[in-house]
Amino acid sequence: MRILIVDDHPIVASGCRALLAGDADIEIFDAADADIGEAVFAREAPDICVLDINLPGVSGFELARRILARDGSARIIMFSMNDDPVFAARAIEAGARGYVSKSGDPQDLVAAIQEVARGGVFLTPATAQSLAFARPDDRLGKLNPREIEILRLLAAGKSLTEIAWMVHASYKTIANTSSMMRHKLGLRTSAELVRLAIESRL
Repeated sequence: MRILIVDDHPIVASGCRALLAGDADIEIFDAADADIGEAVFAREAPDICVLDINLPGVSGFELARRILARDGSARIIMFSMNDDPVFAARAIEAGARGYVSKSGDPQDLVAAIQEVARGGVFLTPATAQSLAFARPDDRLGKLNPREIEILRLLAAGKSLTEIAWMVHASYKTIANTSSMMRHKLGLRTSAELVRLAIESRL
């Protein structure tokens, strides 16, 4: 099995390698950002992709979108420090087949890889329970993965022009999406959008 790990923290990539080192049938590739990850995916055609959500530049959500645009059958597991069930829900909505918290049991990642390799979907029982009881009025829950990506980049101080370039969209599309996000969330200004992103630890 060929596994691509995209994470900008070398210690995390090393930990994943160590965790999977006992299986001689596994070959691991790694990348530190979305652009490199996309290039490695195109070149190596891995069986499983493990993507950190909080990558430098564009996020794992955007990388998942790009990978699935290349290969709609790609098997993706999202990996994050954030335990908010909204992120797990958005990961699945973005096309991921698994979601694993970095703060959980390391064996969760092994189990996720095994389950997704079999064609299944993986969530830990705790994450599944959190999703089942997530507050229906949670504001981030109103946003789709592309909107969360734009919100995250706004919080990182990127301009609409920079965001358009980073997510391969037109300025007009990003401006319209930003406006629709404010309407969905009941916010009046871009500054309020940014404040929400920071409060939500995006």
